[in-house]
Amino acid sequence: MQRKGIVIAGLAGGSGKSVVAVGLAAALRRRGRRVVPFKKGPDYIDAGWLQLAAGEKCYNLDPFLMSGEAIADSFNRRSRGADIVIVEGNRGLFDGVNADGGYSTADLALTLDLPVVLVVNCTKTTRTVAAMVLGCQMFDERLDIRGVILNQIATERQRLLVTEAVEKYTGIPVIGSVPRLKRDIFPMRHLGMVPHQEYTDSDGALAYLADLIAENVDLDRLEEVMATIPESPSIAGAAADKIVQAKVRIGILQDAAFQFYYSENLEALERAGAELVYIDAMRDPALPEIAGLYIGGGFPETGARELAANTSFRQSIRQAADRGLPIYAECGGLIYLGRSIILDGEEFPLAGVFPVQFGMSKKPQAHGYTIFQVERNNAFYALGAEVKGHEFRYSKVLDWQGADDQLVLKMVRGNGFAGGRDGLVYNNVLALYTHVHADGTPEWAENFMRRCRHE
Repeated sequence: MQRKGIVIAGLAGGSGKSVVAVGLAAALRRRGRRVVPFKKGPDYIDAGWLQLAAGEKCYNLDPFLMSGEAIADSFNRRSRGADIVIVEGNRGLFDGVNADGGYSTADLALTLDLPVVLVVNCTKTTRTVAAMVLGCQMFDERLDIRGVILNQIATERQRLLVTEAVEKYTGIPVIGSVPRLKRDIFPMRHLGMVPHQEYTDSDGALAYLADLIAENVDLDRLEEVMATIPESPSIAGAAADKIVQAKVRIGILQDAAFQFYYSENLEALERAGAELVYIDAMRDPALPEIAGLYIGGGFPETGARELAANTSFRQSIRQAADRGLPIYAECGGLIYLGRSIILDGEEFPLAGVFPVQFGMSKKPQAHGYTIFQVERNNAFYALGAEVKGHEFRYSKVLDWQGADDQLVLKMVRGNGFAGGRDGLVYNNVLALYTHVHADGTPEWAENFMRRCRHE
């Protein structure tokens, strides 16, 4: 079976495209298809659910963080052997970083030459849905919208009326209609959906979604409207598939508190010679014998009590930093390396590598793409380098007792840690609010491993 693909897009965030995309991955996998999922944009939580549903790694494709060549290479190389490729968009179909829609889901669909299935939230509307779909169809005629899935349908009458209107005015088939659910399958909190690592009965949720989609979406029609993906040589495939043989043990904090890692980043470390050692900061008594440590983002605030209670592990982190162990920490990892975090008036001690106290806000403190320039020496980036990334956080700095020269990165775009700067440095530690994507910053993994090898 030659691989076929589709982009699942919405009119806005909250349209239901995640429910549809995850449900499709689970339902098609149940049919015996090998589904390889991709997620557009900087996102860990949706990608985690897609990965769980498909039983295959989910990769992120982002036109801001990655070049068009890197996107095409990642897509072609990582979907080899797939029957079905599902790309979940983000936000609205045409939403980008400017009025021209730069770096939007539509842009990605055009880059990949894939058609789109549009998920539309039909709450309290009928014929207007046809106008919205028609608008998308006409807004950029290069885009190939091949199907519509209606979401939040309240009654059979509404379903029939909306279906007739959409197909009459646009000629695009309605291939499914998802009813208004009595349960919120993906409850939201401050960074989006609850991650599958913290979800009670994630397997049950996937079974529910697979049933929901199988009963309400014409899966045969969906596969018909998908595009056949031509085989093409990978631009960087040969180099990307080569793995350094001499292994160096690199620790990865991965537990309920730290879970935000791009598959691409972990694979890039492995290609550069890392043997990944997964560590639980909540339960392990101390760091094992490793040559370097990568602490990704996540929710240290929801696991603060357990993290604080594991005193021996926190002390081992501080001692490793004092010894000069290379440590790279992003967002939640940065918080963990601070002195403490205040939650609801209670203070929870953390690793104490940096003299900073964090708190949480009810509103986002930073959200979006970032660009930083490297202005001071550090263990991972060359002076003068300019790097693209992203940040999304509700945490805030309550008290910072460090020196200005400990902040080595200048924010060209985005907020960073404080005063338009990011990147806290101590010995061989670099901690920053910015997340990077290894396919967009290929030097990241090589620099990381060189430092761990003391080259």
